[in-house]
This record gives sequence, C-alpha cells and structure tokens, in this order.
Amino acid sequence: FIRRQTEMAFLFVTHDRAFLRRTARRVFDLDRGRLAGWNCDYETFLRRRAALDEEEERLWERKEKRLATEEQWLVHGVTARRARNVGRLEGLRRLREEIAGRRARLGTSRFSLGDVAASGELVAKLEGVTFAHPGAAAPVVRDFSATVLRGERVALIGPNGAGKTTLARLLLGRLAPQAGSVRLGARVEPAFFDQLRATLDPAKSVRENLAGDHDHVVVAGVRRHVYGYLQDFLFTPERARTPVAALSGGERARLLLARLFLAPGNLLVMDEPTNDLDVETLELLEEKLLEYPGTLVVASHDRDFLDHVATTSFVLLGGGRVHVCPGGWSDWQRERAALEKATEATSLKDAGLKDAGLKDAGGKDAGRKDAGGGDETRKPQDATRRKGLGFNEKRELAALPAKIEALEKEVAEIEEALADGTAYARDAKRAAADAARLPAAKAELDALVERWMDLSERGGA
Repeated sequence: FIRRQTEMAFLFVTHDRAFLRRTARRVFDLDRGRLAGWNCDYETFLRRRAALDEEEERLWERKEKRLATEEQWLVHGVTARRARNVGRLEGLRRLREEIAGRRARLGTSRFSLGDVAASGELVAKLEGVTFAHPGAAAPVVRDFSATVLRGERVALIGPNGAGKTTLARLLLGRLAPQAGSVRLGARVEPAFFDQLRATLDPAKSVRENLAGDHDHVVVAGVRRHVYGYLQDFLFTPERARTPVAALSGGERARLLLARLFLAPGNLLVMDEPTNDLDVETLELLEEKLLEYPGTLVVASHDRDFLDHVATTSFVLLGGGRVHVCPGGWSDWQRERAALEKATEATSLKDAGLKDAGLKDAGGKDAGRKDAGGGDETRKPQDATRRKGLGFNEKRELAALPAKIEALEKEVAEIEEALADGTAYARDAKRAAADAARLPAAKAELDALVERWMDLSERGGA
C-alpha cells in the first residue's frame, strides 16, 4: 500500500521476507559493526551479498596462507641482510594485527529436533468448542469443530487480537472451553513455545535458564556440555553467563528454542516463533520443522514461513468464526478470493441482478424492462440495507468511544510494561498477570472497534 499510494521515502526494519521482496528498493546491511547500503531489491541483495561473502572468505584464506609463509621466513631467514628486511618485518606485524583483529561472522544457528516418540493417529479432537474472554463482546471461537491428525502441520492465521494464542491454549488443554470439548489423543506429549517468553527467568543467566546448575544436557539421547549446545544457538560462553534480562528479543527467542528442543515432545505448539529471528535462523527453523516427525501447530505473521511449513490452516475470521483451509497462507488467500467472489455473486443474485454487468443471458438490459416492454429503468432493491439504530443501540454507540480509548490505554500500558526487560525481576506476579491479560485486552479492543464501526455505519444509513 505504501509503495503504491505515496511518494514519501520510508525506512523499515523487518524479518518478513514477503514484505521485503514486495516493498524494498534499497537495503542497508549491518554486519559486524559495518553498515553497507545496497541500491537494489532484496532478492538481488541476497545474491550480491552471497558473492561478496565468498570473495571475502577467499581473501582471508590468501592472507592466512601468506601469514604462514612469512612466519616460516621469520624463523629461517631473518638473520641475513637485516637492513633489507625491516620493511618485510613491519608488513608481517601489520598482517598479524589484521588477522588477529578480524571479526568473524557470528555464524548460523545449528540445531536439530531429534527423534520423538510417536503419538496415536488422532492427536487432538475439538467438538463444538466455544470460548470467550470475560467481558468480551464476541467469543474467540464459537461452535468450532476440527480434528488434528499425526504429522499434520497446522497454521493459526489471523490479525493481532484475533485469538490465535487462545486457540493454541485451548488445543493444548491449558484453557477450558465454555462449551464443547477438546480431547488429546493417545501418547500425545505436548510442548509449548510462548510468544511472550514468560517461561524464562530474567534474573537468571542463559545457562541457568537452560540447564539449572548442571553442566551437561541430553540432546536426542546424546550428552553434551551446556556451553557447546548453546553455541549451536549462537551463544558464546561469555553470553551464556549473561542474565536473560539483558538479552535482545532475538536472543530470547533462540534461548527458548534451545530449551524447547531439549524435549520437543510429539505435539509442538509454537506461538509466534519467528519473532526477532534473523533470516538465516528462520530458514534453518523451517528446514528442521519440515523434518520434524511429530505434529506441529504454529501461529505466525510470517507469510513465507507459513507457506513453507503448513499443511492445514485454521483461520480466525472474527466473531467466533474459524475456517479450516488446506495449505498455508497463499492457499488461504486463493480460497478467500474464491469465497468472496461467490459471496458477491450470491448478493447480486439476491438483489435481483443476474450478473455484475446487469445483463440477462440474452444480452438484454435486465434493469430496463417494464411490464409493457418499455425502457423505464427499474431501481434494484438494496438487499443489504439495514434498519437504523434503536434507542439502546444509540446509547451503546455513544458510550463506545470512551470504552475503546480506555482499552487502548490499557493495552499500551501492558505492552510497555512487558517490553521492559526488568518487569519480571521487579514484580514477577504482576508481569505474569499482564502477560495473561494482554491477548484478552486486544481481543476486547478489536471487538469493540468492530461493533463501533457496525453501529456507526447503520446509524449513518
């Protein structure tokens, strides 16, 4: 929208690869303390940077070979013709300093989900599930039924506040539905990745959050030193001793992945796992999830990620409606377009119009026939027109702006509090309550805004 509708320049930071491909016309790359500008789109940038990285590796290989040669000369040949070799010795000193001061790339995450015990064929069955947060104008889900089978990779799709986290918790059994039932199948061992990182203790170090007081962890049956395992997730030993409160969002996400993958279970539920991950780690996560033999349920706004990973999508449409669609994000977009086209055709038919061109099958103008065969234009009835507001609805409309403003303020305050890395250290109970309240507050806000728009439209009709 921005690229098409405005002439202004804009700068954005994102890990959304689909957005980058469609929008970016120039790329700034911050790498090892150096900022480089690339006057090209994202795909071209990836190709050019890969070629530059290869050339840089070849350059350092040549310098290291030269250093080895010069070191050998220093041992065997420096005693002769000292005056003539002063410049060569100075060059050797500079080469040593250059190689010693080289800042290598941080690397790429390396991790594996390993083998998991097989569950039964039925992983989860939802029957007539209804759930609404206290005081919410509309339920998150209403009379929703679905079956999740072993090996499926289910995407939860919907805007912020639609209820993706709530649906994930319902599926796990962490929330009880107000109507209907949720049943997990035989031998199902669930594991949960939390988007709010609430399961991390900010006062403890990275190592302590992962392994407590132990020096080793067991990964897929293999005993590994905790520092070696953390290096697979790009934590140096020094960074592994850092308190979680001092970590960036991406580091917290990697730590949570490291802890989750120690015991991934056979039902892996991931709530926004792509937030704050660099592109290389994100692509590796995609690869490992495709190899994962268990069942996956994932909520994410990363469209490419969902397209690559998902086999089925649960789409939260608002008002408690959940639509089940085969495939990922792009499959849902195609299905939604087809559904909207069918709905539009039905609406036109209900309004007495045979097609969008207002023509009948014989090509005659269907809107200009009168009883005598003349050309008087007949005005179609508006089948979608709704009545004006009643007394109680007018009062509700008048009160909604204040309620919306209060909820917007509450959501902003909670988000600001949770963004503070010391929130859990200062008051863990309050921070946990805020984390639990935030999804409900967002859902209530969206419902109030939708209700306000509906009443405003009807009141102005």
